[in-house]
Amino acid sequence: MTHRVVVTGMGVATPLGCTVQGFRDALLAGRSGVGPLTVFDPGGLATRIAAEVKDPDALGLHTDRKASLARWAAARAWEDATARGSEPLGDRALAGASFGIGLELFTMGDLARSRAPGFVPPDTTRDKLRFLQVPSDLVLHVLCKTYGLRAPPLLHVSACAAGTDALGAAWRMIATGRRRWMLAGGSDSMINPLGVAGFCTLNAMSTRNDDPPRASRPFDRTRDGFVLGEGAAALVLERREDALARGAAVYAELAGYGNSLDAHAITEPEPEGRGALLAMRKALRAAGLSPDDIDCVNAHGTGTPKNDPAETLALKALLGARAPRVPVCATKSMIGHLISAAGAVEAVAAIACMNKGMVHPTINLREADPQCDLDYVPDGARAHPQRAVLSSSYGFGGQNAAVVLLHPERGP
Repeated sequence: MTHRVVVTGMGVATPLGCTVQGFRDALLAGRSGVGPLTVFDPGGLATRIAAEVKDPDALGLHTDRKASLARWAAARAWEDATARGSEPLGDRALAGASFGIGLELFTMGDLARSRAPGFVPPDTTRDKLRFLQVPSDLVLHVLCKTYGLRAPPLLHVSACAAGTDALGAAWRMIATGRRRWMLAGGSDSMINPLGVAGFCTLNAMSTRNDDPPRASRPFDRTRDGFVLGEGAAALVLERREDALARGAAVYAELAGYGNSLDAHAITEPEPEGRGALLAMRKALRAAGLSPDDIDCVNAHGTGTPKNDPAETLALKALLGARAPRVPVCATKSMIGHLISAAGAVEAVAAIACMNKGMVHPTINLREADPQCDLDYVPDGARAHPQRAVLSSSYGFGGQNAAVVLLHPERGP
């Protein structure tokens, strides 16, 4: 690795707001973005709650929700990165995009319309693209065209680890000199009939329909599954020397990335957390740090019965005797599970809170689980200086990813 990589722009679209500051402030206040499902009528589905993005501006940029959210987050990140007047340095042929995005080919409505009598094939360029390409391909096509990114884009479909994998892949491309700068992040919205019904079939989601704000409860003894959310985050990553040369604001250094595969099961983690542990160790090794350097962990923290104990075991194995003293926060307690966008949004949460000198709470943690016995920050936001934060994501199929984020004033 020949170049240090820094974050110079961030943008979000989340159930708690569509600006980074608004999102951060809502997290520190312990607000929940979960409510009754309104995107469609859930009828008799077992789960009828979700964490929806409500901002009409963020939702009005495309007919596909994940595409609209990605465009909003990318625009805010670009504005942020260029706020001081200059753009990231280098030929756009050496700049690219790296995104984790969900992959639904068609909704049932799309399929029915395509087979209906009198169906008219798409006519406009936009409709042709939507007909010919899955939404993820379309998102990358639009982002690369908008920002003139001519290097081949990187698409990540590693489920709940995709957003973190996207950041890690972008870090690797810049650190090794293959890219000058990149737009990286994730976007997803599975709040549709197929997405919600599918997770209901897997019995993966909470059914606390009568109390939406308190349904997502990672690490709590009474947790009964995750709450589905939607959103996006985009980060501008570039060589540190380029950022300093153009006078850009630096929010953090992305110092290391690691990933792994459990090869255990599709819908549950390896019970001892071995794959998660390997991904975190690889991220630390890439950053040149030891577990003793980590000041805080932004956990995957889904609130499912099997994920939380496995993640706790992995953190204990990583941190050793320090494990009980390192704050571990679960962003999903407030915004639900954003699937392919989760890791990118949680990285923004980690950076924003780190720069504020605060750790946001894990809300709804009221009954201790003997299997989950770390410091999950249950009683409100906490002042806590952080110079190195570990942010981890673990996806369906046993896909694991972790990144190390450093405070911009951490060192030379």
